[in-house]
Amino acid sequence: TVGRFLQDLSVLPARGIMGGVKLTYETAIATFIQFIIASLFTLVSQLASTTVGCFKDGSNCVINLITSIIFFILIAVVFGSIWMIGYMAQERRSKRLSQLLICAEGFIGLLALFSIKLNLSSRNILGLIASIALAAMAAWIILLAFRLMKAGGGRVVTHQRQRRRRRPTPSS
Repeated sequence: TVGRFLQDLSVLPARGIMGGVKLTYETAIATFIQFIIASLFTLVSQLASTTVGCFKDGSNCVINLITSIIFFILIAVVFGSIWMIGYMAQERRSKRLSQLLICAEGFIGLLALFSIKLNLSSRNILGLIASIALAAMAAWIILLAFRLMKAGGGRVVTHQRQRRRRRPTPSS
């Protein structure tokens, strides 16, 4: 199972990030991408915040650095846990884990929407981009988890068109 996940990840560079993910059920890769994006945005924003804080007020530099490290670890643990839920929901085709993933992503989506509003008023461009990315990722993962939940433990299939049968022409 872990080998299959790593094999799926190896396809991403060849097809591009979105080309390698099937938009039907692969919550494991989608939550992994979300984990990476959230971690990178958090790391960059915390480094920027700490750097600005050190130049403005050098006395609190160490405290700001420790706080940033703790915040980064907390974000990594939260999104890492969501990644594991997404992975288990996909591998087990579990309806309950899919529901849990939908609830967690709904909460992340709400937090991202509130963060978008705050970043617009404070004109924080980096925070705004990160919040928009997290809101979009949360919506995408909710869609994937909903499809997985709807399958009820079975195979996830896309909507298939029914072919019209041609009536045989009467031979005269």
